[in-house]
Amino acid sequence: MTGSTRIMHEGKPLRLTEWTGCGGCAAKWGKDLLAGLVDQLPRSVDPALIIGLAPFDDAAVYRVSDDVALVSTTDFFPPLVDDASDFGAIAAANACSDVFAMGGRVVMAINVAAFPEHFPREAIVAIFDAAAMVVAEAGGTVAGGHTIRNPEPIFGLAVQGVVHPDRVFTKGGARVGDVLMLSKPLGTGIVLAGGDSAQKADVIGGMRRLNRVASEALTAVGGVRAVTDVTGYALAGHGWEMAERSAGSFRIESSLLPLYAGAREIAARGVRTGGDARNRAAVGSHVRFAEGVDSVFDILAFDPQTSGGLLAAVSPESVDELCDTFTVIGEVVEGEPGLLIV
Repeated sequence: MTGSTRIMHEGKPLRLTEWTGCGGCAAKWGKDLLAGLVDQLPRSVDPALIIGLAPFDDAAVYRVSDDVALVSTTDFFPPLVDDASDFGAIAAANACSDVFAMGGRVVMAINVAAFPEHFPREAIVAIFDAAAMVVAEAGGTVAGGHTIRNPEPIFGLAVQGVVHPDRVFTKGGARVGDVLMLSKPLGTGIVLAGGDSAQKADVIGGMRRLNRVASEALTAVGGVRAVTDVTGYALAGHGWEMAERSAGSFRIESSLLPLYAGAREIAARGVRTGGDARNRAAVGSHVRFAEGVDSVFDILAFDPQTSGGLLAAVSPESVDELCDTFTVIGEVVEGEPGLLIV
């Protein structure tokens, strides 16, 4: 359910997207720029750090004991929707998603916030309240935060979770013969950019939805090889990360891809977001389209997602147990690392 906060500012309803130049995960740095920066950062020599920068994953994982590891992540961005409650809920679901992508359980979160000094206080309260409710739904508690002044509103959370050190999901590990599955539809970027009110409401509802159920479904079955969440780098970028780490070729069936209502028609009109070009520049050379594939899937594959679904590579024996939560979209096949969309 989307929020229904009606907040007035200077005599008219507050529209958060009027306060910013870009929003959601489309505001991410380009993948190439970020990789160049990360490569220059110092590496940890702490043996308890199971996952850090080399290689990076969806979250950092630190071994606390033989049975417990800490999962730590942060995510924040400018508004991509107009309603304050929707923005807070989406930001919280998106931040918690990285913990779920690692197979973890959310336990605590800290708000990361920046607002203009003249930003309506009522809107800030609505953002914080909605985020706290989503974190509680994720199984955790908002325990504090930090707020600074900024010309544009920005909000997100630093989220901490726990996982067994031997049961961490990572981006690498997919094997030939594994089945590729996705837990949410695609198209958040272009639908928010070019959809009607009903289509946007459907996308907002999907973005508010946590990946907790999908993650718990994965932890309950065997044969889970690799997992990530699909966000700002789109299906193409995050799929390439998994394929590269797994040294495998991902064959994706375009006809099987789950799409938000209107996404295909909006893509056919040529609607794209600013993140599309950055995603193409970063991973376009690793994505191929078979002859005859509808050109709309070229747009959908590179469309930056916010609070997208989990992408998992699982053994064929595990598929039936996951079909209530995930959609089969392809398989891992022999070949050089990359994506082939057919």
